[in-house]
Amino acid sequence: MLLAIDVGNTNVTLGLFSLGPSERERALTHQFRLESARGRTADEYAIFVRQLLAMHDVDPSKITAAIVASVVPTLTDTVVQLTQRAFGLTPLVVGPGMKTGVAILIDNPREVGADRIVNAVAAHEKCVAREADAQKGVIVVDFGTATTFDVVSPKGEYVGGVICPGILISADALFSRAAKLPRVEVAKPPKAIGKNTQHAMQSGLFYGYVALVDGLVERLRGELSYPVKVLATGGLARLIAPASSTLEEVDEDLTLVGLRILYERNVS
Repeated sequence: MLLAIDVGNTNVTLGLFSLGPSERERALTHQFRLESARGRTADEYAIFVRQLLAMHDVDPSKITAAIVASVVPTLTDTVVQLTQRAFGLTPLVVGPGMKTGVAILIDNPREVGADRIVNAVAAHEKCVAREADAQKGVIVVDFGTATTFDVVSPKGEYVGGVICPGILISADALFSRAAKLPRVEVAKPPKAIGKNTQHAMQSGLFYGYVALVDGLVERLRGELSYPVKVLATGGLARLIAPASSTLEEVDEDLTLVGLRILYERNVS
């Protein structure tokens, strides 16, 4: 089995893939999440991961390979040590020198976060696999700690993108900087016009973010000379997507699948 690890600013997401010869036999079989605790040691992470595997009756000896994408430099070495101590494996780490199959067409390719390249790889492969989308580019909207918009050409080139504060960051800023406003759940309110403070705040967060997403997607489309498919991923994708006029599909496993694809490209 392949252990794919996506280290984000809020969560560390782990996925287990079978390593069979066919696409169906390389499916994501398990997924786990841990807090991205920068003070946690590799030994502590190893204990948590082994406990999660035991809870799901997964034999650790079946894990024979690992790959890591990290946007938290202080946790990258910790996660590498985790795989070494828990499974006796040295993982592939997404970064310079890795074969991605993606040309990065921005001023400084080293500035692009590993997760954004992984998403670009997975999204392009997904479009290529579908006859109806084979000649399209793709915009990936990733609802993480930051919300990112990444544009991939029909040739699989990473064209560039947009980085915005995530919806939870925006909410935290509102709660902390406005003394009289209470902390509210980020959720869809009954109507856009709030009849109380809670619903008014939820409307601003929810519908304001939907408008941000749709406005940016339309602006990106206007700068492109080819049609695009718009994919959403990340923790809040399923909250925002139903109200959006531009998000066409939600794929919560996109980053993990991209890690599996990159592993295959670099071990064959």
